[in-house]
Amino acid sequence: MFHRIGARLAAIALACVAAQPVSAQSLLRDTETEAFFQDLAAPLVKAADLPERNVDIALLSTRSINAFVAGGQIIYLHAGLIEKADTAAEVQGVIAHELGHITGGHIIRQGEGARAATNISLLSLLAGIGAVLAGAGDAGMAAMMMGQRAAIGKFLAYSRGEEGSADAAGAAFLSKAGISGRGSLAFFEKLAGMEMRYAVSRDAEIEYIRSHPLTSDRIATLRDVYERDPAWGRPYDVKLQARFERVKAKLIGYLGEPAQTLRQYPPTDLSVAGHYARAYAYHKQALVPQALAETRALIAKAPEDPYFLELEGQILLESGQPDAALAVLARATALTNAQPLIATLYGHALLATENPKHHEEAERVLRAAVARDRYNPFAWRQLGTVYAARGDMPRANLASAEQQVMSGDYLRAVRSARTAQAGLVENSADWLRAQDIEMQARSLLERQEKQNRGRAG
Repeated sequence: MFHRIGARLAAIALACVAAQPVSAQSLLRDTETEAFFQDLAAPLVKAADLPERNVDIALLSTRSINAFVAGGQIIYLHAGLIEKADTAAEVQGVIAHELGHITGGHIIRQGEGARAATNISLLSLLAGIGAVLAGAGDAGMAAMMMGQRAAIGKFLAYSRGEEGSADAAGAAFLSKAGISGRGSLAFFEKLAGMEMRYAVSRDAEIEYIRSHPLTSDRIATLRDVYERDPAWGRPYDVKLQARFERVKAKLIGYLGEPAQTLRQYPPTDLSVAGHYARAYAYHKQALVPQALAETRALIAKAPEDPYFLELEGQILLESGQPDAALAVLARATALTNAQPLIATLYGHALLATENPKHHEEAERVLRAAVARDRYNPFAWRQLGTVYAARGDMPRANLASAEQQVMSGDYLRAVRSARTAQAGLVENSADWLRAQDIEMQARSLLERQEKQNRGRAG
């Protein structure tokens, strides 16, 4: 089941990335989707000679068609890209390209292009000021305008060069992994069709300010490379394609308007993808019996599929039936070896029953969840609820501090951490963790205040 996480938490959860493009977007987290992305990328990561566990694939809620690397070894995919793709191979082509940016060090070296552009801009600014002071106001303004334009062109030309480099690297990774480039080309052809529909001009002046080469040019460059590759005629991975169709349907059902989802996946569609999408659509309309009919059709197809059980449990829980949700969520948790997102949902259901008999189990499940995934604010909040109900206020405050620092509430995190330390045994593991959180929150609070002062100035 998808969960939204704010951009601030997304940055912390994924290696503390501080990237401007992520600032206005939400990270979507779903156990099945994340497992699919890792398996989809694994052969390409290996081909790129990168440690598999050092590369993360993150899904953003934005429904535009885009993907980027924003620091470290994290590839961000927009939800719109998944919706637009028809095959897993198309997404693999995008991932291969983004790995080209990582191995090329383009994010680190982006400053080189920016510095060159800045130098032009500063020189033109000085020349313009000199002309204005000499009494040639119009000439001075023209010099500054031309300098700004040259600066933009210099930076974007640098960016276009990196795109071409990433295309070539991505093609090499696909070849080394034995994956056909047909999917990559198919996705570029989709983009080319969009460019034609939106009448993207090939005028030299507009071409100059594009950050990417025109898609038709990229297709022409890559087609010969792909068609000569031994993997060109290799069939797509049928199992990966089936998983892609499930993930895509879940995403469309979660983000889309129910009426549109039901048009795309009508009741006559009895595939797993169809049931998945309609379950979300009906759930969003509070049509609980219809939503549960879809999840039960899925479970009938595969009674031990943890993701089908997870979805049914979430629908029951969110429709006010936590007791009914316990059995399916307990089973989903067991089948996934207490995968953190699913275990957190199970812990939430245990607490939602308001039965104190479930508190011990909830604590066990939630502690296991945060042990494997510390960057899960909802799990920390639920764990804090358990501690508070049991009268263990120092650990309740520690759990609150964990949640607050991830949510960007640094001042409250400092206070909660200090309160936790006062009630914990000095130098114990929990006391040391509370101290670490206080120091981290203070540092982040100071940075935030400096940024605010800078903006105000």
